[in-house]
Amino acid sequence: MAKSNEPFFKISLAEWSFHKALFGNQMTNLDFPGKAKNDFGITGIEYVNQFFKDKAKDQAYLADLKQRCDDLGVTSVLIMCDGEGELGNADEKLRVQAVENHHKWVEAAKFLGCHSIRVNAAGTGTAEEVAKAAADGLHRLSTFAKDFGIGVIVENHGSYSSNGQWLSGVISSVGLDNCGTLPDFGNFCINRTQPETNTPEGWANTKCLEEYDRYKGVQELMPFAKGVSAKTYTFDEQGNCVETDYDQMLKIVKAAGYNGYIGIEYEGSELSEVEGILATKALLERVGAMV
Repeated sequence: MAKSNEPFFKISLAEWSFHKALFGNQMTNLDFPGKAKNDFGITGIEYVNQFFKDKAKDQAYLADLKQRCDDLGVTSVLIMCDGEGELGNADEKLRVQAVENHHKWVEAAKFLGCHSIRVNAAGTGTAEEVAKAAADGLHRLSTFAKDFGIGVIVENHGSYSSNGQWLSGVISSVGLDNCGTLPDFGNFCINRTQPETNTPEGWANTKCLEEYDRYKGVQELMPFAKGVSAKTYTFDEQGNCVETDYDQMLKIVKAAGYNGYIGIEYEGSELSEVEGILATKALLERVGAMV
């Protein structure tokens, strides 16, 4: 049994927390395990595929990355996959292509020792049309991943997927044990303005037009959760997250019986990336020990 002053979960670090440093060439994906362990004392890491986009099949590169993790005692938890096509595309040919585009990341995840890849349930059409297509795409990909012992987990990540009821329904209809969710405390905007540029900065400057209740959403997604993302943007003087009540959110996570990794995903601009990661870690440790 965990002591009462320890959180009920393990803390991991999502690589997106460093997206400014990575896009700015101040660090590389190979530096990530060392930074997590040495700078923050975090031994679980969650990769983002766009930071080693052309390396999915590069065995020498993956072996180097794995060796660094092994030497540090760092666990590779998952790979967040974007830009590989729409798993919920209504066009079967394009949907199958998207599924196949993800195969290399399943294989890379297996090699690195991850338990899952995080994917998106994206598509165009009505909620029903995209749900049907996404369930098919996810079923195909999860069937492939099953042979590798890898989970396929969907994050609430905009549009229909940020509707907890919709996404939990899609996962239910897939009906495979290795297909689940990655509830994110913050990504519950179901309708937002279009960015002027398709960049992190462009998206950061968009406005949410319609928001799904984040506590309801996480509650709906937790029965299928194989990971959890602790999204933070801004903090008050007491060190609490302004956008999300972490006490309420962690109670929902705990009530679902979850005790795996919760990944720090700081996306704010008021604090530096390093300060934001430290603030999120302190918040998780403090609140996690009390709920």
